[in-house]
Amino acid sequence: MAQVATMDHQFHVLAVDDSIIDRKLIERLLKTSSYQVTVVDSGSKALEYLGLSSDENEGVEIDHSHVREIGINLIITDYSMPGMTGYDLLRKIKGSSSLKDIPVIIMSSENVPSRINRCLEEGAEEFFLKPVQQSDMNRIKPHLMREKRQKVTPNSLKRKAMVECISPEKTRKYNNLCGIFWQNICE
Repeated sequence: MAQVATMDHQFHVLAVDDSIIDRKLIERLLKTSSYQVTVVDSGSKALEYLGLSSDENEGVEIDHSHVREIGINLIITDYSMPGMTGYDLLRKIKGSSSLKDIPVIIMSSENVPSRINRCLEEGAEEFFLKPVQQSDMNRIKPHLMREKRQKVTPNSLKRKAMVECISPEKTRKYNNLCGIFWQNICE
């Protein structure tokens, strides 16, 4: 089953890899970067942890409240795993109404441009080459911050209504100001 780090940190990352060595490495790197980490050894266990069915049909939702309870902010998965590949896991996550906004990062020891492009086109935020290093962990935070900002709040609904009612010129200016505001808040 899933192993959950007991740290109480702001961001929770689900790490998926069939190799115990790579799992331990990514777990250590994430913990060093102050993330709460849950590790699993397969795509089907990741789906189970996330509350999705792992059958061959498209990801069937089974428990929406479970997704909110576990509070996963990012998923990092190996590409090459027996059974369900990281690409298959990515497609199930992006096909799920309750999980599609969670950023997904794929990692692989093989530098195959067509594989990398396919994952990025399907919705992966990044593609890391193994062995994953501490510098790769620095590339995770912007995706976590974007995911946090995209959550629906009363202010985001007001902003959406305002943007829809003003000119494209004013919309660009407003979006630029909001971006600067969020950068300053999140640093």
